Amino acid sequence: MRSDLKMGKGKVAAQVAHAAVIGSEIVRKGRASWWRAWLKEGQGKVVLKVKDLIELMCFKSKAEELGLPVAVVEDKGLTQIPPGTVTCIAIGPAPCEKVDELTGKLSLL
Repeated sequence: MRSDLKMGKGKVAAQVAHAAVIGSEIVRKGRASWWRAWLKEGQGKVVLKVKDLIELMCFKSKAEELGLPVAVVEDKGLTQIPPGTVTCIAIGPAPCEKVDELTGKLSLL
């Protein structure tokens, strides 16, 4: 999640929920075994923060290089931020060790 955007807590929660849903659908269609394992293990989610869009997109690129599924969330701009603003990404669902390899040093939101 980008920490440079001025969004209320509810807006942040909605953006993160969008990422979880979109990411889940991508994995369900493309890597069903990862999706089933994620469901069985309790549908874990961890919300981490990056400083801005540049850092977010760096993590997106690195995730793709590692073969991890990535979902990008762009806001519709109906409330607090302009249309098309990229707010966050979902990496996974995927095996924890693969995601942690990339995101392990980020701070919790």
